[in-house]
Amino acid sequence: MASADRLRRITEAVREAGSAGVAELAALTGASEMTIRRDLETLAEQGILERYRGGARSLLLRGDEPPFGLRATEGLEAKRRIASEVAGLIADGESVVLDSGTTCLEVARALEHRRLTVMPLSLHAVNALTGAPDLTLLVPGGRPRRGELALTGPLAEASLAALRFDTAVIGCCGLNAANGLTAYDLDDAATKRAAIASARRVIAVTDGAKFSRTALAFVAPATALHAVVTDETAPEGEVDALAAAGVHVRQV
Repeated sequence: MASADRLRRITEAVREAGSAGVAELAALTGASEMTIRRDLETLAEQGILERYRGGARSLLLRGDEPPFGLRATEGLEAKRRIASEVAGLIADGESVVLDSGTTCLEVARALEHRRLTVMPLSLHAVNALTGAPDLTLLVPGGRPRRGELALTGPLAEASLAALRFDTAVIGCCGLNAANGLTAYDLDDAATKRAAIASARRVIAVTDGAKFSRTALAFVAPATALHAVVTDETAPEGEVDALAAAGVHVRQV
């Protein structure tokens, strides 16, 4: 098992059970107990869990968003396919507001060599686009969320209210026809709503797993979206329900 996959399995196992022992996690992942101890130290340094002799207990609630560092390597090939598809939907010369999150970071990388005006809502994406040769980069105000580096708050919302974009590319924590687009963080949800309001066209990007989730904060109904770009794991029933609501769904 790759290191990123092992860290994710450990995080999920400890969060679901509340705590877990080294021997138990070694059996779960097929790794040695020495490797598990190193992994637990890594996760403890990220604030995901707390170590105790012989094991660890979770510091994340079940409804908490997994840390950015873990999500960044999860499903990376699918995220890159999604990003490439989104880049194909955006014409040269467009103005684009780009949401935070790991899938939107891959979209930023896919747009790096395009002739566009882009305002990212994440310092990760700002960094990825700094120095792009033909791209006009706009940086909003806002308060960066720790780890996530998403820009939120009144300054971010004011930046969005002052502009009008051709396209908004929006990430999500949950998406389905019944509950719409949702996020874990209340400030993040408010910034997403402002981004949606600022754009002529809204494209949501998400992996298939998000269709089975509904996070705490409501962002917008599914009907606010013009298109959704996802991977082949998206449940057929949810894809059909979104299509019935007038949302164009592309699976890659």
